[in-house]
Parts: sequence; structure tokens; C-alpha cells
Amino acid sequence: MMTNNELIRTFCELYGEGGEIRLFHSPGRVNLIGEHTDYNGGYVFPAALSMGTTIALRKRTDKIVRMKATDLPDMVTVDLEDLSGYKDLFWGNYQVGIMDELQKDGHILVGCDMLYDDTIPHGGGLSSSAAIEVATALAFATLSNEEKGINEPVNMVDMALIGQRAENHYIGVNCGIMDQFASAMGKQNHAIFLQCSTLDYDLIPLQMNGYSLLVANTNKKRGLADSKYNERRAECEEAVKELQSVFPDMQNLTDISVEDFEANKQVIKSEVVCRRAKHVVYENARVLQSIAALKAGDMETFGALMNASHDSLRDDYEVTGIELDTLVAETRKIDGVIGSRMTGAGFGGCTVTLAKTEACQSIIDAVGKAYKEKIGYEASFYLSSIEDGGHEIK
Repeated sequence: MMTNNELIRTFCELYGEGGEIRLFHSPGRVNLIGEHTDYNGGYVFPAALSMGTTIALRKRTDKIVRMKATDLPDMVTVDLEDLSGYKDLFWGNYQVGIMDELQKDGHILVGCDMLYDDTIPHGGGLSSSAAIEVATALAFATLSNEEKGINEPVNMVDMALIGQRAENHYIGVNCGIMDQFASAMGKQNHAIFLQCSTLDYDLIPLQMNGYSLLVANTNKKRGLADSKYNERRAECEEAVKELQSVFPDMQNLTDISVEDFEANKQVIKSEVVCRRAKHVVYENARVLQSIAALKAGDMETFGALMNASHDSLRDDYEVTGIELDTLVAETRKIDGVIGSRMTGAGFGGCTVTLAKTEACQSIIDAVGKAYKEKIGYEASFYLSSIEDGGHEIK
């Protein structure tokens, strides 16, 4: 991780001195509870992390964008006059997708030189892609507003939606809105209670009172586009179609209560599809129960709901795998742990654990050792604070 001054110095070594160099930052996120509910129109409860993407940039006088990452050797050059040919880039396609959506949205794209510094582990389920998308969108939208003489802050909900559309249309991943929304709208020491179908949200204070959030990364490589993510979406859509025979106005699985689901689940023909639907309906209810618990200062209940969430993702939604299940099972053995679950899409990625602060080093030591013995390689652990969403660093 570079300091801001180091990033500017590296930028100047790469692109030369002079001109105004500006910094834009957007964080990764951890979802505390509410997994695979976002694209089902339900509730989620993410928080923005201290890890994220910082961009150093300087405007150019032409329609060329040059981009480089601090940890990758190659520079990518993009012609803003034709954005169609960059979908297969190893790195940079997410940024071009953002440029494409901003242009469709009426923004004026400005040529610039850009250097990206990412502190989120890629493929870890902490939304490194959303951080890149939101930081890129904010940077280009800010420059666009200045070109148009618009003297007001960029609408960050719009930036989240631009990020989601770029991923859906340009990248081809049918993601929900949660990751980009958390990256755009996060607030220090708060989590976001978000209703994904309406984008209504509330910022809930996280009064940790002797507890900490510990993130553990399986270090198993995975890609959303080639995982079973789109398959799960299709299964949920199938469940909705069948439940519409009873609830004709139903649009999303999260439109019905646990009680309604239990009374009518027999209309879903496939046992597998029924279990997928069960996870979503029950998980949506768990988010509401979690908010109530946190507002009451009841961390024990919140931890129990985190545990129930993981068990449902393991047994009914089947998106965990041996790496995530090993981390969770070993973590739950440690005194002081009150909840541990996978976070993100699954199939690898990360877990999030709520534990007494003094227990965190014991978790890192004991779980790290047990994980390496069972899986054969090491997990990584991060104690992260909860920080603000996308912004320009002045």
C-alpha cells in the first residue's frame, strides 16, 4: 500500500512532472449479512472497508486515456472515440465499461493519464472490482461536470448504478447493486441497511463496544463470471415463476415472508430450486432481525444470525466450499467468537467474523495454522476499520 505522496511520486516517474495531479478513492466492502439477496430485490447490510482503490490522474488535451496499476507491468491505452474493442483486456476492461456507460449517460469523457493503487485482494470477495468501478466513475464524472461548468458534487448513487450497468453490459456479469452501492455510499463506523429493489437505505451505527470485525481470505482464486453465480440467479428466477401461480404480483423472491414461503413452497417442483429459494427468503428475514439486534446493542444475537446465514449458504444455496467452510468451522472453535460467515459471492473469497477484540490474534494464529494443515496453503487475515465511500482526496 502506497501513501498518497508515494502514489503521486510514482505517477510522475511514469507520466512525467507538471500539471495538476488529483486523487480519487473508493473502498472495498464487506457484507455483514444478507448474501445473494441483492439480485433478488432484498435487503443487504454491507460496510465500506479501509482497503480500496486510489487513482492518481492528470487531464490530457486529447481523447486518449492511459491507465496502469502499481502492481502490474503493462500500461493500457484507450481511445475514447471507440470503446468497443477492450472487453477482453486482462486488466482495464472494467474501467472501459465505466467510460462506456458514462458516455451513454451523457457525460463528456476527458482524456487523462491514470495510475491505480489497489489495496484489496483481487478475487477475495471484498469487491475490488466495485472499488475500481466507483473510483473510475467518480473521477470521470467529476471531470465531466467541470467540462460542463456544473458546480455541484457528483451523485454517488448514480455512480453506483453506472458501476452495476458496466458490469452487467460490458463485462457480462449479472451482478446486483450491493457492491457498488456500498463502495459509493459507505460512511465511517456505519453499515448500510439497503433495500436493493428500491435503493432505499439507512445508515446504521456500528457500536462495536469491545468487538472487532476480522476478515479472512481463503486465497482461493475464483472469477464471478465463470463461477455458478449466473446459475444461482437462474434458479431464483425459476422459483419466482413457479411461486407466481400463488402470488401473481410477485417480482422477487424477497417479496414474500418466511411464513408465506413455508405455506406455499410445494409449488416449486425442483427440490434444489426450492432450497435456493428458501435461503433467499430466510436470509432476507435475517437482515431485518440483525438490524433490530444491533439497534438494541445485542451483539450475541447478531453473531448467531451470522452463523445461521453461513449454514444456509452452505446447505441450501451451496456456494461455500471446503475452504470457506474450514475457515468458519475453525474460527467458531475460538473463545470470544460470536459469529462467523462467508461474505461475498462464495466459491472461495472471504469470511467475516465478529469476535471480542482480544480474541482476534488467537483466531489469526490458531485458524491460520489449522487452515494451512487442511487446505495446503495459507489464509490471509485483515483487521479493517469501517470507512467512507467514494470521494476525491483533497
